[in-house]
Amino acid sequence: MDVTNYLNPSNPTTTIAFSLPEKGVVRLSVYNIRGQLVKELINACMARGFHKVVWNGKDNGKRNVSSGLYFVRMEVGNTSKVKKILRMK
Repeated sequence: MDVTNYLNPSNPTTTIAFSLPEKGVVRLSVYNIRGQLVKELINACMARGFHKVVWNGKDNGKRNVSSGLYFVRMEVGNTSKVKKILRMK
């Protein structure tokens, strides 16, 4: 399980790419520096392989979040991985 992200300087979106070694239930969420859930991007069973999801910089209430440091947490089964991302407007 690997997670990377790509910023688009001309657009307020961030592409989060990840690979799965096998099929499983994936939960991919964005948290702020206080550890509060900002946005749940995926909570579904996904096939083995490479996947991408675009975060549009909005929270679960569809409000724009501010620039700053965020954390992406990916959970697959009993395994989790956290990656820092920088949001820029």
